[in-house]
Amino acid sequence: MENGEDKFPTSLPFKTQKLFIAAQICLRSFAIAATFAAAWLTLTNKESIHVGIFVVDARYSYSSAFRFFAFANVVVCAFSVLSLMFLFVVCRYGSNPAYFFFMFLNDLMMMCLVLAGCAAATAVGFVGKYGNSRSGWMPVCDHFGRFCHRGTISVTLSYLSLIFLLMLTITSASNSRQIQK
Repeated sequence: MENGEDKFPTSLPFKTQKLFIAAQICLRSFAIAATFAAAWLTLTNKESIHVGIFVVDARYSYSSAFRFFAFANVVVCAFSVLSLMFLFVVCRYGSNPAYFFFMFLNDLMMMCLVLAGCAAATAVGFVGKYGNSRSGWMPVCDHFGRFCHRGTISVTLSYLSLIFLLMLTITSASNSRQIQK
């Protein structure tokens, strides 16, 4: 009978392993930076305008979609930092393809979370920018230009992090496929 440990090759070729680790570190760092910036821009995004004697505020917290978007980016940023630390541990103690499978699952879940947050923020942002005449919703970006501009930048950064997470998912999946049957 074959030992369970014999199923896994001891390691990738050295040059391939170094290239994979460097790509993982770069992509994870870019994903961390993009999600952190998107979350920061969203969490600090507010604008007030004066309409006669009234003051009208626009804040991310007034929309459940923007709250979900902000907290999704915070969670993905935190888990990306943890996965980067896990990657350093994996590098130090040897690369077992089973570890890459766990990284693949993490990357896939984080990519799905960012995608859901981006979709929610994009939908609400579209209504905020263009309104919906059939529902009687007027566009508000004409009045809250700075708020909408920062929101657009935040969503763009989050979509950028989605691309980085997609590339991480693909590379982790390809390395986890080295598990032999």
